[in-house]
Amino acid sequence: MTDGSGDEAEYVFYDSKLAVKPGDLRDLYRFTNWGHSRTLEQIERMLDGSNLCFSVRHDGKLVAFCRMLTDFVFRGSIWDMLIHPDHQGHGLGTRLITYALSHPAVKDIPIITSYSSDLAPFLKRQGFEYREGLMVLQRVPVEYS
Repeated sequence: MTDGSGDEAEYVFYDSKLAVKPGDLRDLYRFTNWGHSRTLEQIERMLDGSNLCFSVRHDGKLVAFCRMLTDFVFRGSIWDMLIHPDHQGHGLGTRLITYALSHPAVKDIPIITSYSSDLAPFLKRQGFEYREGLMVLQRVPVEYS
């Protein structure tokens, strides 16, 4: 999927872990203070264990990534939201999270969480609320017993 913005430099969005090479993702992790020491083996195992991976390429280079763990019915959680520094501040993160949250496999999940305190201001703009150490996007009222 392209972003449809008409920009000269096109972003291409993917919803498959097959579109993410561990080495490319390791290059994105190096810009974080929490993921720069992840090894290729760890990244490969992490990708294998993730339910969904969303990524964006620009001129063939991986420039954005996030992944989701979910049961596909009641709960999902967003992890590892990464945007290459050269592509930050232009709405790419918003487009990526919108792409991920509107994916047919997860669009009807009532509760999506994230545990990233670094992303709290960004996620709040996307409709998430802060609740006891996590960010929650509650799409419909949920009954608890």
